[in-house]
Amino acid sequence: MTFIEILTNSFPVLMQGLRMTLIISISSILFAMVIGLVVSLMRLSGVKVLDLISKTYVDIIRGTPLIIQAFFLYFGVPDLLNIRIDNLTAGIIIMSLNAGAYMSEVFRGGILSVPYGQTEAARSLGLSNAKTMRKVIIPQAVKNMVPAFVNQMIISLKDTSLLSVIGLGELTQRGQIVVAATYNSFEIYFIIGVMYFILIKFISLLGDYVERKLKI
Repeated sequence: MTFIEILTNSFPVLMQGLRMTLIISISSILFAMVIGLVVSLMRLSGVKVLDLISKTYVDIIRGTPLIIQAFFLYFGVPDLLNIRIDNLTAGIIIMSLNAGAYMSEVFRGGILSVPYGQTEAARSLGLSNAKTMRKVIIPQAVKNMVPAFVNQMIISLKDTSLLSVIGLGELTQRGQIVVAATYNSFEIYFIIGVMYFILIKFISLLGDYVERKLKI
């Protein structure tokens, strides 16, 4: 078969995988941002128990491979609790918890990058700690966090390929199915690589656009 024929025949299956990859990536990044913000605020709260919990969570995620986290949360935890989780839900949870740990460090670094004088000025105007963080610190910190956010989004998108180990039909897993059926490994993996590249390039351009807008 010619390359065009291979592309035409495999495209519907690969698009199904791409759709799943986007669902997982977008959902997990949104959840990870919430997790990251909460965990970073726990680290900065000054409360020792909260600080210990947040540090332990981040250390566990950063100290173990994503593939082990996937096996643990999809096979280990359900087996221990005698429950079953569908692989899409498990995939989103796995990616959210993983990215959330890294996002927390992004948030923490961004918040700490804001000069302390901003906090003092806000407090002198009578703002509470919560309002100071919400209305003064975080809006300024976001400008500094955009490049790191974009980097983590790209990493998370590429890491979804590891979820094939739990049978999730994302882009890489769908590609493996097509290769097993057609033996056109070079062409299929080339197409998959191009699809990932286009997605990542789009995210990079979107990040550049947001960064320019925030600097205006």
